[in-house]
Amino acid sequence: MRRMIPRSSPKSLRLGKPGLASVTWVALTALIAAISGGCGPSGKEPSPETFDVVVYGGTSAGVAAAVQASRMGKSVVIVSPDKHLGGLSAGGLGWTDTGDKAVIGGLAREFYQRIWQHYQDPDAWVWQDREEYGNRGQGTPAVDGEHRTMWIFEPHVAESIFEDLVQEHGIEVRRGQWLDRANGVLVNGRRIRGITTRDGEAYQGAAFIDATYEGDLLAAAGVSYVVGRESTEAYAEEWAGVQKDARHHGHFFPEAIDPYKTRGDPTSGLLPRISPERPGSNGRGDHRIQAYCYRMCLTQVPENRVPFSKPAKYDAGEYELILRVFDTGWRETFRKFDPIPNAKTDTNNHGPFSTDNIGMNYGYPDGSYELRDEIAREHRTYQQGLMYFLANDPRVPMDVRDEFSKWGLAADEFVDNGHWPHQLYVREARRMIGEFVMTEHECLAKRDAPEPVGMGSYAMDSHHVQRYVAADGSVRNEGDIGVKPLRPYGIAYGSLTPKRNEVTNLLVPVCLSSSHVAYGSIRMEPVFLILGQSAATAAVLAMDAGIAVQDLPYETLRARLLADGQVLELTSD
Repeated sequence: MRRMIPRSSPKSLRLGKPGLASVTWVALTALIAAISGGCGPSGKEPSPETFDVVVYGGTSAGVAAAVQASRMGKSVVIVSPDKHLGGLSAGGLGWTDTGDKAVIGGLAREFYQRIWQHYQDPDAWVWQDREEYGNRGQGTPAVDGEHRTMWIFEPHVAESIFEDLVQEHGIEVRRGQWLDRANGVLVNGRRIRGITTRDGEAYQGAAFIDATYEGDLLAAAGVSYVVGRESTEAYAEEWAGVQKDARHHGHFFPEAIDPYKTRGDPTSGLLPRISPERPGSNGRGDHRIQAYCYRMCLTQVPENRVPFSKPAKYDAGEYELILRVFDTGWRETFRKFDPIPNAKTDTNNHGPFSTDNIGMNYGYPDGSYELRDEIAREHRTYQQGLMYFLANDPRVPMDVRDEFSKWGLAADEFVDNGHWPHQLYVREARRMIGEFVMTEHECLAKRDAPEPVGMGSYAMDSHHVQRYVAADGSVRNEGDIGVKPLRPYGIAYGSLTPKRNEVTNLLVPVCLSSSHVAYGSIRMEPVFLILGQSAATAAVLAMDAGIAVQDLPYETLRARLLADGQVLELTSD
């Protein structure tokens, strides 16, 4: 379902009267205060800090953007809602989804080279000998000595590298700063002039980058976006919309499983976490988005292991469905306990009932901060409860329970958050509708993306979006897609820019302009690092030329990207 925000949206204050382009920030903020009837959420008049580039969001893309802007000689600030930098790259996703590593260049490759350098130090191996870890990876080695890169790592190591990058470049970081999404974006003549946070802090800039997983800045600035899945007709995509017959991964039920509390009795009601809604016809678009989860960092090392604890709102009945999965003989419980250094894991969803909290996130993208927090807490309770259930409930098969009880949270990770990841895996939220929309046609190399500013190569990987009762009376999951590209593909510059009649000084490297299907491939952390750098490069070049980001000559942008190590196409070499 399309949710387009028109230019007249109250989410932003647009000032289009003649002569206002030269009005001072003080006058503009005073006007905001007069219109809103006050000086800001905290009751104080904003006193703006001024930077060349304002990056909203402390994700991997946000850090890459800020570093690039600094290297190009600009003042820059990261306004981060979160305390921790790095997003998912520092939030548990250490088993990097890389695809073809040859397309990862620039700052992204530098990040993974810094990971490699860290693990060259013998002192980095605390809970495991390096030789014991070996060199396990996804198709290609985790450690590439020839190119001095390492693609798999511990969460705290990634975070320390992001912190090193901002410190080395003297980048200002404002943590815990949440955008005032109702009144905190000042747009004058199609340009963002400044933003204000909920506690009244204000930031003025010449260029802005929305590096959040949610796309809050772009939405508050009145930029068009979409939430959910397009139909097959929208962009003539084969894999768009509802896909009830897709079986691309191992996340479907191995055989027909009864969904009712009393087997065979529909009047008894459905088991928890099964939707009573009909799934829709194949190819139909809807409001549903990929399931979220937390990428847990687990270990079996006794000295570093925190046993799974029972969450406050634990309800063993929530997990009845997985018992019926076990009854079929299914035993892939530990398939995605992917090994990272120091005898730890990046533990991800696997199977028909796992860490993905299917169907429980629909309100997240457009939700208030309070609703998002409620959704995140519910996801944490669900996942912590599942871990406790599998390790302790006597109904769980003994072979599974005995093995699971040996695992626990890594005590030296996420130490200020009860050893639980601080970042919910927001696989998909808003997606901008920009100058160019990336689709499966570009990802599958059916046509070339115009003016590429980076490359992707991972499969179009979308997790399930709903769990429902099929026509035969059995429970099903739907939405899982995994279609591999024939070769790496370019990502269009136009997918990072809003439409030129909306905002002309904003770049969006995370919630970029893409269909749901294509976003399943683009949404990988190495790509976000790549696009963060490219977005900042474009922002600075457009700023220096005094033009809209949409009017930046591609050859100018391309030359600078190549000079800074970005990979824009693959050659026979």
